[in-house]
Amino acid sequence: MQSLERIDRYRLERRLGSGAFGVVWLAHDDVLEAPVAVKVLAENWAHRLDVRERFLSEARLLRRAGSSRVVQVYDIGELPDGRPYFVMEYADGGTLADRITGSPLAVAEALRLTALAARSAAALHDAGIVHRDIKPSNVLLRTAHDGSTRLLLADLGLAKSLAQASGLTMAAGSAGYAAPEQSEPGSGIDARADVYSLGALGYHLLTGTVPARPGRVEPPDRFRPGLPAEVQRAILRAMDLERERRWPTAEAFADALDRLADVSGTSAPEQRGRRREAVDPAPGQPGGRREAVDSGPERPGRRRSALVLTLAALVVAGAAAAGTTVLLRQHPAADVKVQDSTGRVHAIVPASWGRQLRDAGWNPESLGLPTGHEPALAVADDLSRWQDLGTGANGAFIGLSEHGDLTAKVRAINHKDCHYQGGRDYRGTDWQGAVRTWTDCAGGGGSVTEAALKPVAGTGGSQMYVQLRQDGGTDETDRVLDSVRLSG
Repeated sequence: MQSLERIDRYRLERRLGSGAFGVVWLAHDDVLEAPVAVKVLAENWAHRLDVRERFLSEARLLRRAGSSRVVQVYDIGELPDGRPYFVMEYADGGTLADRITGSPLAVAEALRLTALAARSAAALHDAGIVHRDIKPSNVLLRTAHDGSTRLLLADLGLAKSLAQASGLTMAAGSAGYAAPEQSEPGSGIDARADVYSLGALGYHLLTGTVPARPGRVEPPDRFRPGLPAEVQRAILRAMDLERERRWPTAEAFADALDRLADVSGTSAPEQRGRRREAVDPAPGQPGGRREAVDSGPERPGRRRSALVLTLAALVVAGAAAAGTTVLLRQHPAADVKVQDSTGRVHAIVPASWGRQLRDAGWNPESLGLPTGHEPALAVADDLSRWQDLGTGANGAFIGLSEHGDLTAKVRAINHKDCHYQGGRDYRGTDWQGAVRTWTDCAGGGGSVTEAALKPVAGTGGSQMYVQLRQDGGTDETDRVLDSVRLSG
C-alpha cells in the first residue's frame, strides 16, 4: 500500500492514520480540485470476506446517515487487487482528541462541543444507526470557508442498525467510553449506549481524564474542583449504569448541555468573546449550520420539535429534522445574515431575531403544495413560542417551493383567532407577490404576516413562502422581504 501514488482520480498525499481494518489517506481529487480522505481496507484483511463486508458496511451506514453532522461519503470503489476503498470529506481540523492533549477545556466550550457531538449522534439515531464507539478520536473538526468549524462523527466501523443492535452478541467499544451493556453479550444495544459514550466524552473534555470503567467512575469534580454541580449531574446521568435512568435521547442530553453552557459562558470570564464551533452542512444535506457566533454568550433552545406555522397546525419541518442552533455572524451591527443548510436560501433579519435557527428545510405539502423536501429556514428570538400565535415572537420562516400555485395557497390561509388586517401587493428588486397580515392573535399582541413571492424577472418555477412574526416595534416586513435571496 505504501507504494500507491494514486487511486483512480485521487492523488494520495500522505497517510492520516490507520484503524483495525483500514488505512486512511489524505488525497487530492484532481477533478473537483479538493482534498478528500480515502479509506482503504488493510492488506492483511483482504482475504476475509466478513471483514470486507464490515468495511463496506461502514461506507453504507455513513451514506445512509445522510447528515451534515456525520462524515460524508463521496465515492466507493476497488483497487486492482480487489480491496475496497471509499472516499470521504476531509476534516482538516483534526479530532477532539487533539484538543485535550494538554489541560481540560473551558467548561462552556467542553459542554458545547459535547452537545454538538450529541446532536451528531442524534442524526445517526434518526437514521436508525447506533455508533457504539463515540470517543474523542472519532469526533472530527472541519474548517469551513467562512472560518467556522463543523463537528463530525466518524468511524462507523462498529456501528450497527438499531434493528440489528437489539440482538448483538459480541462486546464492542473503547475502554472508558463503552456503556456497560456493550460488554455484556446478548443484553441488547440501543441509542442510550451512545448517550453513555457522549457522557464519557464530556467527562474527558471537562476533566482531561478518561473515565474509569462503568461502576468505578469518579465524580468529575474530583479532577476539576469547583465544577458546577448541575454540570456534574448532567454528565453522570448520561453515564448511569442503568440505561433507563440516563438521558432518554442524545438530543435531550444536548439540550441540557446547551443550557448549562449558556450559564457557564455568561458567568465565566474565560468564555466571554470566545468563538464557538457550529455545524457547517455539506451541500444539499439537511441539518446543521454554516456560520458561528463571533462573540458573546450563546443561548439555549435547540429543539427538534416540528415548526408549526398556523393555528390550523400547519407543520413545516425538515425530513431529517436537524436541531436548532444558535447564530450567527453580524451583517452589519444591527442585522444578522441567515441561510439554510443547503446554502440556497438567504435573508437578513434584525439581530434581535437571530437567537435561534432551524435550517433543515420543509415539506411544501404542509401548505397543500406538491410534496417534497425543499430548502427552508426559520429564525427567531424563541422558536419554542412559534407554534402559539398568541405568544409574542419575532422571527421569519422562509421556504422555497418549485411547484404548484403558492399565491393561491397563501391567499387561502385563515388565522381564525387573529384579526385580519388586509392584504397588499409587494414588489422588490428580486421578488414580487402577495402579502397578508393578521394581528391580535388569540388575545395576544404582535402580528403574523404571510407572503407568496415570485421572481420579478423571468418565468422560472421558483417561489418563496415567507411567514413573519413580529411582537410590536418597527414593522420589518419589507426590509426582510427585500433581503431574501435564492442562489444556485
